[in-house]
Amino acid sequence: MAKAFFITGTDTDVGKTWVTVTLMRCFRNQGLKVSAMKPVAAGCSRQDGMLKNTDALLMQLHASDWRSYQLINPYAFEPAVSPHLACGDSLVELDLINQSFKQLERDADVVLVEGAGGWYSPLSSDLTNAQLAEYMQLPVILVVGLRLGCINHAALTLEAINRASKQCVGWVGVVIDPVMQGLQANIDFLKSNLDVPLLGVFPNLSCQDFELLALQIDLKMLKKLI
Repeated sequence: MAKAFFITGTDTDVGKTWVTVTLMRCFRNQGLKVSAMKPVAAGCSRQDGMLKNTDALLMQLHASDWRSYQLINPYAFEPAVSPHLACGDSLVELDLINQSFKQLERDADVVLVEGAGGWYSPLSSDLTNAQLAEYMQLPVILVVGLRLGCINHAALTLEAINRASKQCVGWVGVVIDPVMQGLQANIDFLKSNLDVPLLGVFPNLSCQDFELLALQIDLKMLKKLI
């Protein structure tokens, strides 16, 4: 059975997808077969006759083996708003997500599941990322957007994860504000006060460079997760 992790963040647009794809690259470099999925995505565009999400396409591109788009992103919605609004009257069914996950899991050593938005962000009218992670019974990797207020956001999100009895196995910092005052001091504070290991800190980049980002991951710490 594959090892799997749920990727969540302190907010939306904090770098979850870059972290997911970078971890895929790191696990592949360790000789592991890797897949990833984004169960629910909004802000999709029509390609080849179907709605597709740019984040999910990145996961498809960086997987060890080709996987059909429908497995990677079972629910794709066009409006670029919160998924619970984008889905309209459509139902987001946990069984369908789990079926896709199980198919990915059969042919992989590691599967990463990226949520949409933050831990409590809604995926539909009656489903949140927290509930999805609970249903899938996956340990969590937390992505912390490093900007003013990140300490509070990180502490609250980790508390919520722990309250849900989910194991948070590590966190990754992503520099959102390149001129943030006291950046290193904030990172040091988080390292000391979050009771989970730091897996790496990503610099602020204007465009994706997964080779560079992979160098920021603590590989010794990553190997402990498998």
